[in-house]
Amino acid sequence: MTRREFLAIFAAGATSSITQTQQLGGMASRGVRPQPRGKPSGLPFHAHFTDVAYHAGLRAPVVYGPPDRMDYIIESMGCGVAFLDYDNDGWLDIFLLSGTRREGPVEGATNRLYKNNRDGTFTDVTTKAGLVRQGWACGVSVGDYNNDGFEDLFITGWPQNILYRNNGDGTFTDVTEVAGLLHPGKRWGTGCTWVDYDRDGRLDLFVSNYLDFDFDKIPPTGKDPNCNFKGVPVNCGPRGLFPERPMLYHNDGDGTFTDVTARSGVGAAAPEFGLAVVAADLDGDGWQDIYVACDSTPSLLFHNRGDGTFSEQGLQSGLAVNEDGNEQAGMGIAIGDFDTDGRLDALKTHFAEDTVALYRNIGHLVFDDVTLRSGLGVETRYVGWGDGIVDLDNDGLPDLFWVTGSTFPEVQRKHPEYAHKTPRVLFRNLGGSRFEELLNAAGEAIAEAHSSRGVAFGDFDNDGDLDILIMNMNEPPSLLRNDVRGGGHWLKVKLVGT
Repeated sequence: MTRREFLAIFAAGATSSITQTQQLGGMASRGVRPQPRGKPSGLPFHAHFTDVAYHAGLRAPVVYGPPDRMDYIIESMGCGVAFLDYDNDGWLDIFLLSGTRREGPVEGATNRLYKNNRDGTFTDVTTKAGLVRQGWACGVSVGDYNNDGFEDLFITGWPQNILYRNNGDGTFTDVTEVAGLLHPGKRWGTGCTWVDYDRDGRLDLFVSNYLDFDFDKIPPTGKDPNCNFKGVPVNCGPRGLFPERPMLYHNDGDGTFTDVTARSGVGAAAPEFGLAVVAADLDGDGWQDIYVACDSTPSLLFHNRGDGTFSEQGLQSGLAVNEDGNEQAGMGIAIGDFDTDGRLDALKTHFAEDTVALYRNIGHLVFDDVTLRSGLGVETRYVGWGDGIVDLDNDGLPDLFWVTGSTFPEVQRKHPEYAHKTPRVLFRNLGGSRFEELLNAAGEAIAEAHSSRGVAFGDFDNDGDLDILIMNMNEPPSLLRNDVRGGGHWLKVKLVGT
């Protein structure tokens, strides 16, 4: 029996109360000191990134709360982005979410759809597509839920989520109410994913929820002495607020969904501060499991039993906490096979003064936290958000990428070392489960400082390498064009349902 397998068995009887995390502004942060940086490998990195957003026509800022002071946690959350081919022309288009401001509507603040012109530029077709909408959008998932061959959009946010049906003619229709997806109250939806959990050929829907949020029930910055970071008053949460359970909706095949949260077992899990979510077959049994990053509480792993029900296996699997048994402020999740052993591994980003968590899948739904052994402990400075396990230089070895950005812009006035805008992070895969941070070798666009949140990966110019789309708070988005030098090969596959 390995150490990790022993810990997984031990965790079956453990609780999340035995942690050593600090509470900073309501967030879990361990105050971790970074590992010393080793000698650079000196190996060339064949990918180079250039931010072409302005040239491409992505010039509208993404409004999300005030730019210099955020009184409420919802103002600091930000939102996601997506690549999709909404018109089935073989070229990836762009969908950007947006927020607003509490004091009222902001001109130009809306979710936006950009059509790919196939020449490196995009055209804003939001109005034509029927997608103009203001509010606090958060996450987005792309999938063909009605099997008509066109990609639809599900958007989480506050106070309601939205389902847009792609009409196949360049327009979308809000079918949230008709589909049975309206929810009562003020539940704040965050992460979401399409998943065919029962293998009936129809995409079901999983939604992670963060809080039962109400502006009138939460003290703003400065009104609660317990809400501070490094001695600076900041917005409150998530600890001390009201966590929500995730939701699972079954696709009934007639354009409607049924809430199966309770009968599937998903509702049996304790309410947590759920953020990012991903669906993947983590134990190779042919059934999609669901992994949820939770903010300052143990993360959740819903293991698919194959009979329409799930069991929560976060602690038993090793994915709920880090190798020291500590909960972390989970922000983003990525799934991929970083060690190319045929099993899907996981990367989870966290708050500042902590490391990310890289979990190696060792089989039988057991994961080993290899963060420090893989060389990722050198980076603890930033708040991490959207991430990916993706092969950026076409060498066959998946690299690690994530975006960063502070949630407390007011802190940097007293503590300049806690900057609001921070660089992106890229670790190249050296093989042998070792990684090396690239500070400058991948281009200036990686080192540029922004307060970023969502990220998506896709080949928008069809040149055979993965480009990166990034949401920046109260700035235009970034579109990092990847130009790979070298002889790496690639394959593009378009899947068509039957």
